[in-house]
Amino acid sequence: FRERAFETKYAVIHSRYLDGNAEWRLEKMARTTKITVEGGALYMSPGYVKAILRPLGMLEHPIILLSDGQLPSVERGLLNDPIIGPNLMVLSHKESLDGADVALAVLADVFIGNPASVTSGFVARSRYALGYPEKSTQLFRRRRIHKWYSVCNEECVFNPWMLGQWV
Repeated sequence: FRERAFETKYAVIHSRYLDGNAEWRLEKMARTTKITVEGGALYMSPGYVKAILRPLGMLEHPIILLSDGQLPSVERGLLNDPIIGPNLMVLSHKESLDGADVALAVLADVFIGNPASVTSGFVARSRYALGYPEKSTQLFRRRRIHKWYSVCNEECVFNPWMLGQWV
């Protein structure tokens, strides 16, 4: 199933602001999962994205940003970054993703999502179900000093309490 007609590696970033509700949802999740909201999944800062993509060797490959367009600083920050910017493609400014966008995210070599988004949760669960490596699906991350690390794996994403956070 994982065989592709082409061998181009790419990463997908799913940035959602959800009419301002994303921050509230993330703060609620942070109390339980201990994720770091500032500079993390909400704002998709270049440092956050590079901390995920660099160890996976994905900074030299295309990076696709799927966004609702409600937080222009995300796109601006990534486009202005000298490492990420040249490889960044912005494919949507839609309030909801269509099937092609979701398929692009599910089949990406690396997916970086916003855990406040139901769609990001769906993509993460789909990727785990298809057998993608844990490190290639990033939703819940925490910063300790200057290092980001994952605090929610496959087991966490399928946890009934976590599933309830996306409804």
